[in-house]
Amino acid sequence: MQEEQIPSTFTLHQNYPNPFNPITIIRYDLPEDSWVTLKVYNILGHAIIVIIDEMQEAGYKSVKLDASGLPSGLYFYRLTAGNYFNVRKMILLR
Repeated sequence: MQEEQIPSTFTLHQNYPNPFNPITIIRYDLPEDSWVTLKVYNILGHAIIVIIDEMQEAGYKSVKLDASGLPSGLYFYRLTAGNYFNVRKMILLR
């Protein structure tokens, strides 16, 4: 039986595709079990979607974001896991 590999560092990857309409995939890596929060923010810095807010096991992760209820524009997504956090930009084009 093959063991699942565990990443060596926390990483938040760029969403793909970007720009997107209306579905995109956000990938991230957890080297240890962590409480994970992944939120989408508008250009004014207001949190508009909470994608994840839960304890997760270490590993390579991905989540699908369906932004069909949002207008076109620039958005930010922020991953917080343990003491790690990172923010990336994404563009929704209709």
